[in-house]
Amino acid sequence: MTETGRQSRILVTGGAGYIGSHTVVELQQRGHAVVIVDNLSNSRADVVDRIAEITGVRPEFHDFDLTDRAKTEAFFASTPDLDAVIHFAAYKAVGESMRDPLAYYGNNLESLLRVLEGMRRHGPRHLVFSSSATVYGQPDELPVRETSPVREAWSPYGSTKQMAEQILRFSVAAYGFKAVALRYFNPVGAHESALIGELPLGVPNNLAPFITQTAAGRQECLEVFGTDYGTADGTAVRDYIHVVDLARAHVAAVARMTGEKARSGLEVFNLGTGRGHSVREVIDAFERVSGVRLNVRYVGRRPGDVEKVWADTSLANRELGWKAERDLDDMMRSAWKWEQALSRRRDGASARG
Repeated sequence: MTETGRQSRILVTGGAGYIGSHTVVELQQRGHAVVIVDNLSNSRADVVDRIAEITGVRPEFHDFDLTDRAKTEAFFASTPDLDAVIHFAAYKAVGESMRDPLAYYGNNLESLLRVLEGMRRHGPRHLVFSSSATVYGQPDELPVRETSPVREAWSPYGSTKQMAEQILRFSVAAYGFKAVALRYFNPVGAHESALIGELPLGVPNNLAPFITQTAAGRQECLEVFGTDYGTADGTAVRDYIHVVDLARAHVAAVARMTGEKARSGLEVFNLGTGRGHSVREVIDAFERVSGVRLNVRYVGRRPGDVEKVWADTSLANRELGWKAERDLDDMMRSAWKWEQALSRRRDGASARG
């Protein structure tokens, strides 16, 4: 609620996507009214129906591309009562960005510019930005703190996140915005209802959906990129975080800004569990909770991947009043439950067809 007692309205760009949809659920369950803008380039319209099934409230939904200047301007002009924006809309795969860097620079930066221009002209004044731990590159020291140096990006995807943070830094100074950049580590898992989860279109780029699709027989085998890293088992190490924990941090970030608790125009927080797990450990956890043995093939390193990274989350714990609560087994268990639900829906659709 706002100070006047009006239900606050939050714009969630990319709100039909993986992290976006979980964040919409958390916002609505806390009494916020949500407006989604999504061009469905990596999501499906029925996600909005599933959000409504979980929460009992159907969010307002607009289907258009935020890189379209005219449509984005018209949207902000016709929606003057927004209290905050959570900006997810972006391409997000490291490997894909290495193959098509121009698409990533064009989409990820142009969409942010158009959103900021709409905010400058029509409001609101608060933005939560979906950033990434990729801004750190391969850090010299672990765990990574928000004060750790931002190294040369290892991928165009990471580069767009670095550039976006710079755009935000100068924009908040020039236009009086408040912004929070949340640097995610590796989101996995799904909502406990198994109604929403990670749903990549085509071959997955991320580890968890590739694991679950392999277990379900949709992929022939799981490829593990690199076995010669300087880690305990030779596979890359990441800080994996449950998507529901991640979503709740966005709610906390909105409350921090709208409650006038921000300490600067742009604040940056790491979001992770504070613990690194290797790819092999993730596979072992999945096999343990699912009882399914995976067909795994080990191949060479993938361009753009760093060796190991995990977060120091103490700043987010202290300032946002937030802490990740779910462990790796919880993440894998919910991801498998989601994959099984998808399989049942596909089987049901085939039977009807």
